[in-house]
Amino acid sequence: MPTSLEKLSAKPATWLVTGAAGFIGMHISLRLLARGDRVIGVDNLNDYYDVTLKQARLARLQPYANFNFQQLDVADREGMAALFAAEKPEGVIHLAAQAGVRYSLTNPLSYIDSNVQGFANILEGCRHNAVRHLVYASSSSVYGGNTALPFSEHHNIDHPVSLYAATKKANELMAHTYSHLFGLPTTGLRFFTVYGPWGRPDMALFLFTKAILANEPIDIFNHGNMVRDFTFIDDIVEGVLRVADKPATANPAFDPANPDPATSNVPYRVFNIGNSLPTPLMDYIKALENALGRTARKNYLPMQAGDVPATSANTDELNNWVGFKPDTDMAQGVARFVDWYRSYYKV
Repeated sequence: MPTSLEKLSAKPATWLVTGAAGFIGMHISLRLLARGDRVIGVDNLNDYYDVTLKQARLARLQPYANFNFQQLDVADREGMAALFAAEKPEGVIHLAAQAGVRYSLTNPLSYIDSNVQGFANILEGCRHNAVRHLVYASSSSVYGGNTALPFSEHHNIDHPVSLYAATKKANELMAHTYSHLFGLPTTGLRFFTVYGPWGRPDMALFLFTKAILANEPIDIFNHGNMVRDFTFIDDIVEGVLRVADKPATANPAFDPANPDPATSNVPYRVFNIGNSLPTPLMDYIKALENALGRTARKNYLPMQAGDVPATSANTDELNNWVGFKPDTDMAQGVARFVDWYRSYYKV
């Protein structure tokens, strides 16, 4: 059955995917390309982590004739404006961002450049080029100091505990403004601890795997008393594509006298994408040890600034909107990452 964007265009849709050489961006681009859509992939290939991994991801996309890569920083106002004008994408999946909570403590301005200025450039490109749907990556970190679990889109998110989280909340506010002023359908997706093959080297699973195989200790923060809603990459991709194919609409039941943060009287939506199965960090580590056939040497440390002890996603709104609920078993997902890691690094 054709997607909503394909129906509108009467041909395979053209998507702009930012962060296309990233972990999530590569996987989403592959799915779009495989179903026959055209993808303009944008990435600045910065050195926040190993550029060769980004290039290897890109190498998986480049054989597709319907893939066009542009090395460009989303913070480049003129460059992004020219790209939108030349390519006229019907849909945008915006994933490019300066990632990581801890890095924001030492390099805050990179988050303003990428996550705020870059997002403004995306919004302007969409506004001036009749983009039919903007889907963008938000984060579970927007829930910040909120301790009411599971996190719901209906909860208040006014208490971020890191600059990274603040920039993601800013993206949601900026998107709402463009939905209100210009009728641009926008959907923000709050990702919960994404993991899987081709993942980011700065994330726990990658760091732990590398250390355990090298017989080095792993750093475990908050003395191991952490809970995360670990979400496998395939579930993220499925959720993103289903949402992308269903542009945001105004909620006819929205009450401005009692405003609901999850929807609006303009074409604006936000959704959690998480596994809805909060897992103790130590269980995650145990699954990794089982997959590797090794026991980790553990270095227990206090909680890090900007971090939160627990995350858990209520995904009822996502399920109601597109009929999808992530459910990949964590141990199976970890084993699939380990298989990829051993193959990629030949260990």
